[in-house]
Amino acid sequence: MSGLSDQVTYGAYAAGWGAVKRLPESVANGLFRRIAELAWKRRGKGVLRLESNLRRVRPEATEAEIAELGRLGMRNYLRYWCESFRMPVWSRERIAASFEPEFVERLDEAMASGRGAVLALPHMGNWDLAGAWVVVRGYPFSTVAERLKPEKLYDRFVAYREGLGMEVLPLTGGANTLATLAKRLRAGGLVCLVGDRDLSASGVDVSFLGEAARMPAGPAVLAAQTGAALLPVTLWYDGTPVMKGRVHEEVPVPAEGSKREKAAAMTQALADVWSEGVREHPGDWHMLQRFWLADLDPDRAPAAVGQPTAEASR
Repeated sequence: MSGLSDQVTYGAYAAGWGAVKRLPESVANGLFRRIAELAWKRRGKGVLRLESNLRRVRPEATEAEIAELGRLGMRNYLRYWCESFRMPVWSRERIAASFEPEFVERLDEAMASGRGAVLALPHMGNWDLAGAWVVVRGYPFSTVAERLKPEKLYDRFVAYREGLGMEVLPLTGGANTLATLAKRLRAGGLVCLVGDRDLSASGVDVSFLGEAARMPAGPAVLAAQTGAALLPVTLWYDGTPVMKGRVHEEVPVPAEGSKREKAAAMTQALADVWSEGVREHPGDWHMLQRFWLADLDPDRAPAAVGQPTAEASR
């Protein structure tokens, strides 16, 4: 049964990459809007989880307002997929015209200095489009992809992102990915990582919108080890064909503390920036999974919100 499920999953993604990019743009956009509307009306697990997460983002909102945010969230989530299926046939000019980030000079300055940079993003907007835009701007970069099942689906995602100009390294099951990323940064390169959710034991406990969550330490560790600039990024749609975004101020390495304490403090700084971005643009945070620790283990809810746990700071 699991093998059948894998084949169906792969078939669905393969059909997307194969067929959607051939549709007229207006037809593709309309199709994915209808899919989003249908998914929202069906009230499946992903939609219910998204709206549950949005209640924490906007605790003052009424149930009707949360439902509308959920509807917007599904539209934006399906816009991400529509764009991603179509981007392999977009020209460089089309990619360049499809994203307008604020304060991109912060990235330019970090790269011109030779320090290298880590762009750290949450699950907002379309991070693949942002990455393709960065490549078109002249900054090829390295990133990490989680292994998926079936294996050929993972291979397809890797091929898709490499086709956009990214170097894609496996999160697990490959060579020492962290060491490779550090090598790229020490050579003045660029690393881009999506880093707002990590439920593994190696994650760092942070406060996100006032509640305990867990995020990967990788972006902070890489910046602290190599001297690269750690630049948080937020992304959002504003109802136009052009995605918007912001490169935020560099997160500095603390002067005091152990390596773990420094990484924890820097990860919390990322969480603070992203939480404000999510609060400002809640319909653009594609979090259809459990995110806060209280949703996974109620006993963790009181754990030092705003402080890394003892495990994270050792």
